[in-house]
Amino acid sequence: MAHPAVPDPTEAVRANGAKLSLVPTARHLLRAKDLADRRYADPLDVDGLARAAGLSRAYFSREFHRAFGVSPHAYLLTSRLERAAALLRSTDRSVAEICFDVGLRSVGSFTTSFKRSYGLSPTAYRASFPPASHLAWIPACVVRAYARPQHRTFREDGEGGRA
Repeated sequence: MAHPAVPDPTEAVRANGAKLSLVPTARHLLRAKDLADRRYADPLDVDGLARAAGLSRAYFSREFHRAFGVSPHAYLLTSRLERAAALLRSTDRSVAEICFDVGLRSVGSFTTSFKRSYGLSPTAYRASFPPASHLAWIPACVVRAYARPQHRTFREDGEGGRA
């Protein structure tokens, strides 16, 4: 129980004396972090994340860095680069397409940031993995349907009406 002389930082008192519970700053930060994780491909920036958290840009940036150990801009860029790396490994789409698909606006900046993070250019990174066509997975039901013998002996295919 809190000492009566020390106010609880998660509570506020209205003019009429009624207590109003405040949401901790960490909840606001998580809301913005979740937005960055979910909508990384959208044109998000630090101002948009701060608005989603309901905090001023400066306070949001300071508290985000304190809570997660990285600036909001760096977190968003890292999320985008991680998704780009996954797309480079698993698709044959062009580097430019992937750049724009993950929410970045400049292929040159994307290439520079990617190389700084992964030590390889996007093209060299892709070349270090097997081609995406080797990763194609065909569902077993499709394999079975195409592997069935075409000459059936049960006369189910309507050959001349014989039974």
